[in-house]
Amino acid sequence: MRLEQGDFSRETRFGDDPVSVARGFVAAGATGFHVVDLDGARSGEPRQLATVRAIASAVGDRAYVESGGGLRSPEAIAAAFAAGASRVVLGTAVLQDPSFARQAVETHGAARVAVALDVRDGQAVGEGWRERAPGREVSGAIEILAGMGVKTFEVTAIDRDGLRGGPDLRLLRSVLGTGRSVIASGGVASVDDVLALRDIGCVGAILGRALYEGDLLLADVVRALER
Repeated sequence: MRLEQGDFSRETRFGDDPVSVARGFVAAGATGFHVVDLDGARSGEPRQLATVRAIASAVGDRAYVESGGGLRSPEAIAAAFAAGASRVVLGTAVLQDPSFARQAVETHGAARVAVALDVRDGQAVGEGWRERAPGREVSGAIEILAGMGVKTFEVTAIDRDGLRGGPDLRLLRSVLGTGRSVIASGGVASVDDVLALRDIGCVGAILGRALYEGDLLLADVVRALER
């Protein structure tokens, strides 16, 4: 399932078998999966760990699985790793309490912890689907969280998420200017978009709706990157 601009009232279902979808993407060349527990994000605790476990069991020997959504306690993070996740993605909890990020990094290592920054109007917001969700100025949030040991940030321009209008290169360049590792999300719709993200220095890109709707073929992305 995918949302538009992080809005739960604008969701689109693309299938009822996530494991089958994951296998298909691996066959096309995927080496990693970004799995978001949307139910968990809203409730504040994981709801789809069984799905994470099933995906990791099916593709874990060929691709890594990162899990996010509702990971707001040490126990929730441990449960995600126990389900087979290679990396966890933290968001709302670390914006509210940055020391939670430090605890996660110290316990599991920086390579296994990423922070999702959902950005609206220059603010990194928790509960990004809420129009008036509180947030922190992006560069300030990165500085604080980097001080807690976070190395990798997954940056989403909320106003572009799910709309296939291209990534927000200006936003991403500003984050890259802080010297952090950045994975781009939101609006990626073409091979040229992926190559543009690579060329400005992003270490990865999260692809979603464009793949599900068939506008972008993963095999084409892999071939272009290999060239």
